[in-house]
Amino acid sequence: MHHIFVNLKRFEVPRKLGGVCPLDDPRRWIDKVMDETITLGLGRLENLQLTFLLPEALLGNALDRVRHYPAEQTRTIGLGCQGVYREDVTPGGNFGAFTTNRPAAAMRLLGCDWAMIGHSEERKDKLGVIAQYDPDSLTDQTRQNQAKMAVDSLIHAEVISALNAGLNTLICVGETAAEKGNGEFSVQKPRIEEVLRSQLATNLKGVAGFMDKRQIVIGYEPIWAIGPGKTPPGAEYIGFVSAVIQQAVQELYGFTPAVVYGGGLKEENAAMIAGIQTIDGGLVALTRFSGEIGFSPADLKQIIDKAYKAI
Repeated sequence: MHHIFVNLKRFEVPRKLGGVCPLDDPRRWIDKVMDETITLGLGRLENLQLTFLLPEALLGNALDRVRHYPAEQTRTIGLGCQGVYREDVTPGGNFGAFTTNRPAAAMRLLGCDWAMIGHSEERKDKLGVIAQYDPDSLTDQTRQNQAKMAVDSLIHAEVISALNAGLNTLICVGETAAEKGNGEFSVQKPRIEEVLRSQLATNLKGVAGFMDKRQIVIGYEPIWAIGPGKTPPGAEYIGFVSAVIQQAVQELYGFTPAVVYGGGLKEENAAMIAGIQTIDGGLVALTRFSGEIGFSPADLKQIIDKAYKAI
């Protein structure tokens, strides 16, 4: 296990306003999180990169806190953004005429090492925009496939934008319940593989040329299993999918990527995830799922310790 990504979404909004930050000032909260993370030794992990994926409102404070400590105490901590725009500023070219969007160059300058691209929530949003124009894309299979192909093309442009700006990329892929379909796992396997191969074929086009200077990690999201009350996949399912991803990328683009589990790495499944040979880490979003949901570095350390013991 070499990569853990912590995706802290909606922690820039306090609970009283509908977010999940336990403090009224989210900037104070991220200061505290980074201090505790470093104090717990999570910046000195052996063979494990810990990357926090943050909204812009928290990135500046997080970077300032990391820089406050000696480099030896933070050497395995990285910071990343939760997405970039498909176009970027260029010297002598576009100065950035895309208001409201997130230029990759700006994220790199802000201090990001990583960008997450194609998260299932981003894909859902893009499909929703298409459905506003073409409601039939929600029900007609042909139109739906065309819409997904369009989204994959947009994701690909974002990937290239991030890589060109000097950002390492976490590229998320995954299948929905409808794409997985019903029946025994043996019957579902060809459908799952078809979906993932299609996403990877488009999303990773042209990335092989960056492999000598960027890190490219694939995040597998079992979209059908994410959310309260849903049953996550077991080791056999995750092992199959991660092997399919690695084989497909090797066949298509000539390299074998690291694959991390994006369905929620937690204390209960850390040992199982760490024991899958074709999985190289995971995504953490929350560490507390009952009562007041939330995140804490101490809980994160428990997850990492469980994973280490299983290796």
